[in-house]
Amino acid sequence: MRRLTHFGWLALTALVLAGCGRGADSSAADDDDSSAETDDDDATNAASDDDDATSGSPSSADDDDSAKVRSGTGADTGDGESAPAGTTTGTTTGTGTGSGPGGGSTAVSGDDSSGESEDAHSSSSMPASGGAPSTPVVSGSAGTTGAAGSAAVAAAGAPEEPEVPLPDPSDGFQAGSLTAGAWDDNLNYEWFKSYRKSLVDEQTAGLLPITLDDHDEANALAEQARVKKAKLDVALVIDTTGSMSDELSYLQTEFLALSNTIENTYADSEQRWSLVLYRDEGDAYVVRDFDFTSDVNELRDRLQQQSADGGGDMPEAPDQALDRASQLQWRTGSDTARLLFWVADAPHHEQNARPLAGAIVGLQQADVHIYPVAGSGVDPLAEYAMRVAAQLTLGRYLFLTDDSGFGGSHMAPTIPCYYVTGLDDAILRMVALEMTGKAPLPKAADVVRTVGEPADDGVCELESGDTAQAI
Repeated sequence: MRRLTHFGWLALTALVLAGCGRGADSSAADDDDSSAETDDDDATNAASDDDDATSGSPSSADDDDSAKVRSGTGADTGDGESAPAGTTTGTTTGTGTGSGPGGGSTAVSGDDSSGESEDAHSSSSMPASGGAPSTPVVSGSAGTTGAAGSAAVAAAGAPEEPEVPLPDPSDGFQAGSLTAGAWDDNLNYEWFKSYRKSLVDEQTAGLLPITLDDHDEANALAEQARVKKAKLDVALVIDTTGSMSDELSYLQTEFLALSNTIENTYADSEQRWSLVLYRDEGDAYVVRDFDFTSDVNELRDRLQQQSADGGGDMPEAPDQALDRASQLQWRTGSDTARLLFWVADAPHHEQNARPLAGAIVGLQQADVHIYPVAGSGVDPLAEYAMRVAAQLTLGRYLFLTDDSGFGGSHMAPTIPCYYVTGLDDAILRMVALEMTGKAPLPKAADVVRTVGEPADDGVCELESGDTAQAI
């Protein structure tokens, strides 16, 4: 089976892109550089306030359960006070320690050095080179059992990959082929607290300095009823390091199909799109952004102009990308749904946990809902960071699975109960939640397989006696 590389994720991202329509003006966000400094003393607070979190062991969520083929070949958060967004305070480094309390936002700095598009803002460190129910609705919150997790970060040192031209889809790939699961940590908040506590107790390096109180406050907001929206702002934040190069054609294919669906489904809505691309320090650029536009074809052209390159080691720079995304010209009205799809397959640098937390808090304060899409390279630290981002901002965590037969092996999520559907179906349901205020479960015909045996209402009865809510 082919390995799903980073640019494969670019392709995946466009799917997300497609999953959300067209939009209005283009403005550029400026950036500033901030550096994170080590605060070893914070590590001592790593697990102090987590004693009240529910503990337990999740049932296994292997991707082997109830399989049916769809297509293809087969921060710790030392609990305390967080620093306000917009500040940079410190970061946790080393192995076996969690970061201490605090949060901060790091601005991106650099010069416009893109050789691929003239209207992008880039920050760079060197010159740029060229079986389920029909359609019931999930509402309210559901208590769930605890979760165990480990978060050892993969070692760096992979050789830098050459820039690869856009591939032609010659392997039988069709729109709607990629498969994914979805999970809501606010609907399953007791489970999330136990999952988080297990990582804190293991003193996992690189955890985000988000406190349990921060998570509690977000969960309380999630209990409020969602309302119908008239406008839609969507940002795509995509890792474009070299290992994602072979999937751009998939992204384009999925985007064309989904954009038509979203446009027709929400024909009366005012839709805008933006694009943020990121790599890592030492690459041709670290962050490149295109602010909101109402012309979906313009966004597609911008995406097609990009190429994958750089990376080299395992961690990348999502902290700078999400900080840049927080500076985009989001509409502020209560009638606007603000979604950010974060497509990636690698974690942040451990020492950048604090600026990543600050960027997420900045988006939370702008009422932007983050929907991560996790790729084949995602490890426990990346899963944790993505789930924290989704929980804090009232988004949901999406993760690709092996069921499509396209790409490499995907890590089984630390989640006990979920449906596997097409990625297109999952994204469309997330957009429906934001635009209509209702969260439909997948139709039976769209379910590839299930994990945890959800009932018709999506509830799983776990071996521990607890329950979990599939979405």
